[in-house]
Amino acid sequence: MALYVYWFLLALVLLGMEMATGTFYLFMLSIAMAVGGFAALSGFYLPIQLAMAALAGVVGTVILRRWKGSHSDDMSGQSLDMGQAVRVLSWHDDGTARVAYRGAEWDAELEAPESAHEGMFYIKAIRGSVLMLTQHKPH
Repeated sequence: MALYVYWFLLALVLLGMEMATGTFYLFMLSIAMAVGGFAALSGFYLPIQLAMAALAGVVGTVILRRWKGSHSDDMSGQSLDMGQAVRVLSWHDDGTARVAYRGAEWDAELEAPESAHEGMFYIKAIRGSVLMLTQHKPH
């Protein structure tokens, strides 16, 4: 069997493994193996194929790392809990509350302590195990 077939088989195996993990790093390596396969198909010698595959792998990994780094800041402060409505079970004298959320009781504080203790409340932030509440639904 020709050498390029092995390159493409390795690329397919890595692509299949990527589908199981979802990290995109194996996808970059799969592309690098395909580059090696195209180099073999073009008639380049093995050292050139290896160099091209290695270069494609490094470049792809660096690009992916920079892309993930620039997008991780956008998601770091976001949580699926933000903006969800909670039901206040009781208010304490110090202005904190006990709320029901996701089938459990949580400690909560108001974003602005002078806010009214009536009406609907939404999760604005989570500080440790304490929910920070607001009366306006965050976007």
